[in-house]
Amino acid sequence: MKFAALKLAGALLFAAPAFALAQQATPLVVYNAQHVSLTKAWVDAFTRETGIAVSLRNGGDTELGNQIVQEGKASPADVFLTENSPAMALVERAGLFAPLPAETLALVPAEFRPAAGHWVGIAARSTVFAYNKSKFTAEHLPQTLLDLGEPRWKGHWGASPSGADFQAIVSALLELKGEAATAKWLAAMKTNATAFRGNGVALKAVNAGEIDGAVIYHYYWFGDQAKTKENSNNIALHYFRGQDPGAFVSISGAGVLATSKHAAQAQALVKWIAGPGGQAILRTGDAFEYAVGVGAASHPSLVPLADLQAPKVEPSRLNSAKVTEMMIAAGLL
Repeated sequence: MKFAALKLAGALLFAAPAFALAQQATPLVVYNAQHVSLTKAWVDAFTRETGIAVSLRNGGDTELGNQIVQEGKASPADVFLTENSPAMALVERAGLFAPLPAETLALVPAEFRPAAGHWVGIAARSTVFAYNKSKFTAEHLPQTLLDLGEPRWKGHWGASPSGADFQAIVSALLELKGEAATAKWLAAMKTNATAFRGNGVALKAVNAGEIDGAVIYHYYWFGDQAKTKENSNNIALHYFRGQDPGAFVSISGAGVLATSKHAAQAQALVKWIAGPGGQAILRTGDAFEYAVGVGAASHPSLVPLADLQAPKVEPSRLNSAKVTEMMIAAGLL
């Protein structure tokens, strides 16, 4: 029955004209944990092109992922969008996603989607060390993320441990280095690092010289640079590279809920975001997240994805529940 339903949805999605897909009594419900402005640009363009109405319910990765799991088969969500993949993995492990058609999966290279094909990458963000240029020269920068656990880094760096962004980075560290090494690093972080509420706050603190550096995602710096530069003018970005955990590239995901009442339309939205239309918005807009579609170009100001030398991490293995448990044990949450 599941195969037959998927086949029917696929037939509707790839054969029916847009006006037929648009015949729905109520809008698609998207649980959105991506940046609201980016998702709004996506769905507005999608609606203009297809006539399919979309309603957004905005929240955080962990918040909405847990909500979907709690709602189970009663969830009103048709589509789930995230900033980071651990929340997608949470919903996937609960068996709540419908498989995506091969045509949708083929729009994104294998390294930017889970092997099982229950959701797909739609954007990406790189881990960076943002540092105050007056505090460091190149030879004094950390060579690996693990360096920040050494005693010499005490009081010299910060992060936003309560945010899903940082927890995704820790999820990658756990997958790459194992539980013992991750627990040791988190304990050292408790001693060494200053906690901020949000990457933007951490960026501002580094710029003001309140802290020497911070582990954040790249686009906070690029976004500020594109505006007034008031919170980033004194900052440069250090890319760890070399498949280091600090070179982790986090995947933003999109998936269709198995209980969607508008399966064909939901599949059409995910396909559109992963395809040329959605990826072009990343190239030309002001989100400064990486495009991940096959052949898709990212914003020209970004360091090319291939140059980041990111470690290979199977996104469905990132374990947000275990990371939360370990960060609580370390006193970081």
